[in-house]
Amino acid sequence: MEGENERTAVITAAGPLPGRCAYFVQRKKRYCKMIAAQGKKFCGEHADNVQEQSSRRRIPCPLDPKHTVYEDQLQKHLRKCNSREKPQPVFYVLNVNSGAVMVDTSAEQVSLSSLSKDDLEKLTDRLVQVTNGLDRPLPNKKLCHPALHDALNDPANGESASKHLKQQGSILAHLERLGLLGQSRCFVEFGAGRGKLSHWVDIAIEDTENVHFLLVERATTRFKVDGKQRKSTFERLHIDIQHLCLDRVPSLVQKQLPVIGIGKHLCGAGTDLALRCLVHSYCNPEGEPHSKRSRTDTELSGNLESTKPCHVNGVVIALCCHHRCDWQHYVGKDFFEKLGLGQQEFGFFQRMSSWATCGTRKPSQVENSNGKEKLEDPEEHDVDQKNNACDTESVQGLQISVEEREHLGRLCKLLIDRGRVDYLERMGYKASLEYYTEPEVSLENVLLIAIPPLHNRNSLSGYAETNQTGIRS
Repeated sequence: MEGENERTAVITAAGPLPGRCAYFVQRKKRYCKMIAAQGKKFCGEHADNVQEQSSRRRIPCPLDPKHTVYEDQLQKHLRKCNSREKPQPVFYVLNVNSGAVMVDTSAEQVSLSSLSKDDLEKLTDRLVQVTNGLDRPLPNKKLCHPALHDALNDPANGESASKHLKQQGSILAHLERLGLLGQSRCFVEFGAGRGKLSHWVDIAIEDTENVHFLLVERATTRFKVDGKQRKSTFERLHIDIQHLCLDRVPSLVQKQLPVIGIGKHLCGAGTDLALRCLVHSYCNPEGEPHSKRSRTDTELSGNLESTKPCHVNGVVIALCCHHRCDWQHYVGKDFFEKLGLGQQEFGFFQRMSSWATCGTRKPSQVENSNGKEKLEDPEEHDVDQKNNACDTESVQGLQISVEEREHLGRLCKLLIDRGRVDYLERMGYKASLEYYTEPEVSLENVLLIAIPPLHNRNSLSGYAETNQTGIRS
C-alpha cells in the first residue's frame, strides 16, 4: 500500500504525460491518459469540467450518460457508440431458457430478519423435515486427472492457483470416468470466464480429432486463454445463457457433434438456465426430440421447428452461489411443489443457503484495507457475499450457533440441488450429486452430473458402468 502511495505521489508531482489530458482523476489518483487535441490542455471529455474555452458543446450520450460527445457529432457517435443496440446473433432467442412465468410478482419478499422466533423455528423444522429423506451427495469422488500433474506440482503456484487446479483436475477426472473425454464432440463451457476449464480439457484430449469448444460468457473477459490452444477450435459466444439456443449455433448445426455441457462454479440461476439450454437440445436416437419436456418448459422456447436438435451426451457442472438462484428460472419448481413448498419457502431457503459458507470465512478473505471484501481470484466463488442473513442478531433473538447455521445452509443447498436432479431425471437423464473436492479447497464442492441412458450414448467410447459412476438408473 505504501508503494502505491509513493507511485501516486510521483505521478502527481510529475504532472500529465506529454500530449495527454491535464485533468487529474481523483478516483484513480492519476492524470487522465486521453490524448488532448493540438493546442489544448484537456481532452474533450474533461474540457467542460475545467471550463476550457471552446466553441463546441459537449452533451451526455443519450445511449449511456456516463460519457459525453460533441453535440455536432452526435449522429456520427450514435452509429459507433459501444452502448448502441447491436444486431442479435442467429442463436439468440429471447428468454428461450427462462422458466415459465409462474412467479407471483405481487408477493412481497419477506426478509429473514422480519420473521419472529417462532416462525423461524417452524421454517427450520420444515427444512429438516423435507430434507430428511433426500440422498446426500456421493462421497469419495475427489479425483484428479493426470493432465494436470505437472501444473499441480509447479512450485511457483500460489494457494489460489493450486485450489483452482485441484478443482479443474477433479472435474476432468469425472469427465474421463464417465467416458465423456474423446474425439468428435463439442464441449460447451457455461460461464466460461477466461476459459481455463476448456483449456485443460483440450490438453487432456490433445491426441483426439474433431473437437470443438463453445465458451459461453455474457461479460467481456480479460486474459482469456482461448488463443493458447493447439488444434481444437475455440469459439466464444457473448450471450446470456437465458437467450442461448444451442440448436441454432452455426458451427453446431454444421458439424452435428454431440454436446458435453461443463461448468466450474456456475453461479445460482446460471446453472438452471444452462440445464434448460441443454435439455431443450436433447434428442433421443429414435427421432423424438424433447419428448419428455414438461409443458412449462415449452412455453418460452419459441418456434424451433426449423432447427435440428443436437445430442447432449453429458452434463458436468460444479455448483455455486445458491443464494443467487431465482424462482422463475429454477428448474425444480415441480420438486418443491411435490414437497408442499412454494415460491415463498424457496425465497427463504435460497437466502439461508449462504449460511453454509458465511461462518467459515478466512480473515484474509473478508476485508482489504478499504473495508471491502477481498478475494484472491475473481473467478473463485467459495465465499458468499456478506449479507444480513449471516448475522445471528438478524433473526429476532433466536441464537443459532455457527455450526448449526452452516448445517442449515447445507440443507438448503441440498434441497435446491435435489430439485435439479429431479428435473434432469424427469427429462430422461441419469443424474447425481457428488463431492468432487475437499471443503478446504472449495466450500462450493458439489458436482452435478447427468448422462442420458446408456442406449442413447452409443457414439461415446469408454463409458463407465453405472456401479462405477455412482449414478442410479
